[in-house]
Amino acid sequence: MTKLDFMFDFASPNAYFAYKVLPDILQRTGAELVIHPVLLGGLFKITGNQPPMVAFGGVKGKLDYEMLESKRFIERHKLDDFTFNANFPMNTISIMRGLLAAQETGCEKPYIDAVLSAMWERDLKMDEPEVFKAVLTEAGLDAEKIIALTQTDAIKDKLKANTQAAADRGAFGIPTFFVGDEMFFGKDRLGLVEEELMKQA
Repeated sequence: MTKLDFMFDFASPNAYFAYKVLPDILQRTGAELVIHPVLLGGLFKITGNQPPMVAFGGVKGKLDYEMLESKRFIERHKLDDFTFNANFPMNTISIMRGLLAAQETGCEKPYIDAVLSAMWERDLKMDEPEVFKAVLTEAGLDAEKIIALTQTDAIKDKLKANTQAAADRGAFGIPTFFVGDEMFFGKDRLGLVEEELMKQA
């Protein structure tokens, strides 16, 4: 089975878009999705990259066009539940450590679904500890266990290692995908991702 590696952070609305579209691609290609939790802020620091609002803030029309492309993507894929979070940008270190804890405890998918919905559909401030805990509890997850794991050195070190490994592999932002050694950046490359998955299958 061909593997699709997804460098992922909840901080990116484009990661939300990509995650929502991927199931159809995986079904068509028979590929296996492997989520790699990566801290976007750390990745920016390692690579010298900047958020688009900083990097392109002074470029006339650039950010407006990016918003237009997002609107087109939402309409094309019928992602009508999406809401741009009023608290953006947020510090996602706790929820990203939580994702690693969820992977360890076998609840990756319900965790991702719950946190993505909270971030990009329900407009919740997920860097508030009590909000984070409430979202997990509402989703039927063991919030106490997951949050306890986020405080362990093993989980903290794993997130740092994942972020460095992503940078070493060539990633500079989120969402980044790898099909074997082939790298693709951004939600707008998903068509190329699918072609590469078919080629390598």
